Amino acid sequence: MPATLTYPGVYLEEIPSGVRTITGVATSITAFLGRALRGPVNQAVTLHNYGDFESTFGGLDPAFPLGYAVRDFYQNGGSQAIVVRLYKSDGGTAKATVKLPGNLTLVAAAEGAWGNGLRARVDYDKLTDEIAQGYNPTYTKSDLFNLSIYDGSTGKVETFLNLTVKESPRRADRVLAASSNLVAVSGSLPSAVPTAQGAPASGKTIWNDDTTPASIKVADGDKATDGAALSAATDFTGSLASKTGLYALEKVDLFNLLCIPPDTRGGDTPTDALSEALAYCQKRRAMLIVDAPGGWTGANDIVSNAKLAALNLSGLATRNAALYFPRVLEADPKRDGQIDTFVPCGIVAGLMSATDAQRGVWKAPAGLDAGLSGIQGLSVNLTDDENGMLNPLGINCLRSFPAAGRVVWGARTLRGDDQLADEYKYIPVRRLALYIEESLYRGTKWVVFEPNDEPLWAQIRLNVGSFMHNLFRQGAFQGQSPREAYFVKCDKESTTQNDIDLGIVNIIVGFAPLKPAEFVVIQLQQIAGQIVT
Repeated sequence: MPATLTYPGVYLEEIPSGVRTITGVATSITAFLGRALRGPVNQAVTLHNYGDFESTFGGLDPAFPLGYAVRDFYQNGGSQAIVVRLYKSDGGTAKATVKLPGNLTLVAAAEGAWGNGLRARVDYDKLTDEIAQGYNPTYTKSDLFNLSIYDGSTGKVETFLNLTVKESPRRADRVLAASSNLVAVSGSLPSAVPTAQGAPASGKTIWNDDTTPASIKVADGDKATDGAALSAATDFTGSLASKTGLYALEKVDLFNLLCIPPDTRGGDTPTDALSEALAYCQKRRAMLIVDAPGGWTGANDIVSNAKLAALNLSGLATRNAALYFPRVLEADPKRDGQIDTFVPCGIVAGLMSATDAQRGVWKAPAGLDAGLSGIQGLSVNLTDDENGMLNPLGINCLRSFPAAGRVVWGARTLRGDDQLADEYKYIPVRRLALYIEESLYRGTKWVVFEPNDEPLWAQIRLNVGSFMHNLFRQGAFQGQSPREAYFVKCDKESTTQNDIDLGIVNIIVGFAPLKPAEFVVIQLQQIAGQIVT
């Protein structure tokens, strides 16, 4: 009823329907952690295709396996990736510097030897009088200069016109900080405009003339290094307080899968780093894709030498991890197409993304349709019997079949050992649960501070029930009717008076998950001939 009724007549009032639609979250945003050729360090950068990776992080480089994992992700159906570039100092210079005549020093925008190819040029061509533009009446065009930056590794050129070293919206340090992807001003600005470079010598361009010089390059003493290899667990995990390393992902709202490829070819990611990453995945409701160590040579070696236990990944947190064996063989375009061994985490993440898009997160990312694209073989070719030794341990095998080619042939979490009898032994069941949890966590925040009584409970049942029913209609659950597939309970039985007094509302959601048909049993019987009587 309207708050105040003052005059005779008709009053209109809009009544809330109580419908608050719960939207399902993304299921296959994949985070990658490791070193790259270039790009921002300890920043979570979102990419939508491999071209974005090449533009931001420099593409493939034999020294950095991360780039190959990201490429495999997109080749196998991946959609959205988040890349965190790591850098470990080796005692050398981290960022290259370019020192221009006139005491203007520029520093590379990011760490790494990529910055050694930078060149800079100052000129006074076609300067605009800033007085006419109304910027600042205290100086003229004699206080202005143009700056061009050249990236030798990509050929990209950035040009900034009408910069100044005086107080102005066009002050050089401000403009470069806001607009340049290549450099920033190092230290304070000089008091005078930097010296301009002249025209290049005959037959030269401004970017390859060192005799005049027409542009200034990085001096030998100012060159940077690519840093040291990541060897310790802390090199990967970084610090939660400063949000570096693994914890740079604190800066992103959501990720679903995490890949940490080894830092060197043929190497392994430190087990302590995997343990901390697994705990973080459990906290963020994500899955960790674990690459089998390079030293695993076959099923007998793994079983007889207890290699799985040596990974030190155990406990309930392993519901959020999946291990894949063996590694894959791929041609390396940076080494004239030579065949080398690579980890499969990027491939598997891409297949999960493609399966989610085509079938749903409740479909196991395995089977004859889960083909491995872009590879030439497997480092170990497993037989059915060898596969049968590893599958009960929760190790997912990559197999090669005559007609289907190379495929993923396993869908278990690291909690999938038969002896554990865990309810989350299967990857699709665990990922569906994580999807529901994250979606409901985000979709029920409106409940906080609402009056805790039956009207609220009815709204909760309506909205959560609608979300679950939509999943049922898509085929996410077992059962032929909603009653068999899921339930949502929020009433005076789930939320007692004591809960109400404590400010608690309890919502109980249950679902009947689809489990993959891991073993297909065909029973064949002859029909005995009828006896004529």
